[in-house]
Amino acid sequence: MSSTPKDITIIGGGIIGCCTAYFLTRHPSYSPETHRITLLEASSSSAGGRTPDSIQDPATLADPATASKKNPAHEGIAGGASGKAGGLLALWAFPPNIVPLSFQLHDELAKEHGGDKRWGYRRCYASQVDCRARLPSGFDSNIIDGKKEADSSNVEKGSKGLHKDHKKYTKALRKLGAPEDLDWLDTEESLAAYEGMGTPNNTAQVHPELFTRSIAQLAEDEGVKIVTGARVTAINRTSDGKAVESVTYEKDGKEENLSTTDCVIAAGPWTRRLLPEIPVTAARAHSVVIKTPKPVSAYALFTSIMLPSGFPSPTPQNARGTPAVHHPLRGQQIVEPEIYARPDSTAYACGPTDTVVELPLTNAEVEVDTARCDDIVNQVAGISDELGKDGQVLAKQACYLPQGGPWIGKVPETKGLVVAAGHTCWGIQNAPATGKLVSEIILDGKPKSAKLGGCDPSLVL
Repeated sequence: MSSTPKDITIIGGGIIGCCTAYFLTRHPSYSPETHRITLLEASSSSAGGRTPDSIQDPATLADPATASKKNPAHEGIAGGASGKAGGLLALWAFPPNIVPLSFQLHDELAKEHGGDKRWGYRRCYASQVDCRARLPSGFDSNIIDGKKEADSSNVEKGSKGLHKDHKKYTKALRKLGAPEDLDWLDTEESLAAYEGMGTPNNTAQVHPELFTRSIAQLAEDEGVKIVTGARVTAINRTSDGKAVESVTYEKDGKEENLSTTDCVIAAGPWTRRLLPEIPVTAARAHSVVIKTPKPVSAYALFTSIMLPSGFPSPTPQNARGTPAVHHPLRGQQIVEPEIYARPDSTAYACGPTDTVVELPLTNAEVEVDTARCDDIVNQVAGISDELGKDGQVLAKQACYLPQGGPWIGKVPETKGLVVAAGHTCWGIQNAPATGKLVSEIILDGKPKSAKLGGCDPSLVL
């Protein structure tokens, strides 16, 4: 256990950086008198990657008496993927060496800090569903570009007309293997197949932005200094190059140097700009948040939706800034948006990733392609009235997912340099374990709660 004075600098105000800060302050040897912890976040705004008409504070949708309130001094925290992810937690996630620890820590954090109210923690189901989308108003499967096409009514006939009243509805659900409380999908025309993936015993969820903001505040309450709008430009080493000496960052047009004995790079997809040799890449992902007319049951759905001929065609993979004009499909196409019902009477839905637009300087400059968001809206509306004609789109957004890891541990040949990045789509799930392991690496000299296994950066550095 370390009682040696340390100047710890964490680079990145996403969930990995915030959990690292939190667990450092919960380590048995932590002392605010001997351990100075500073978290630097490059952006000074959390609005990047959202359209101007999107809701900017999800806490307004939850119970105002208990939800995580937005700290104006923390603008920029959770501004990237940590604020725009789905928030699924699962014991069946990967990598298996840290997943069980992190899933358990999520449960413990929620119990200790009222996470059910504060950041929407709850156990849930996860399922795979095969569906056929209904055509939106104004589109006709038999008319393409003003011309009548051949009749395609023989496609997916078995999924139509199964349920005329509630009794037949539940009977058909059972036949498909779907639970009765999954009542916000159109089972009469759309649902074709159902398969359970996860149960409340091994699956849960959080609202990622509220979770990240809460963990940041809890860390600050115990002595962590949070500085936003501080973009790190260099990690400086000692004259012999063997140890970290300081961190240089820009804030308000001025360059600052921060004395540092231990530096944690938790910059997500931006990590390679400070540590080029680490294999972390970036992919842009779009998502939407939809207000439902009533709370929807706790399911995370991995969909496979067949879009019929005449359906609005999805945005081409390599298109940039595509106008929100969707021409009717010729033929059929399969799409796979993911849908996460949330306890605040909303549903989150995300589409495929793309690499059309390069990673910007900070998350404040993330570009949203509204046509890709409209794709998601059209597709989920095609299988659910609650997400379609009866719902209200609250947010259209985009973020960059870090790919290639996760990498957690010491950077070889540089004392005091630690990386925690590349967590893919399981960053929210694995953040608590990552934070705890990094706290042990810094204050104990090695990870104790789990083995790093394939996450050890010494394997690639």
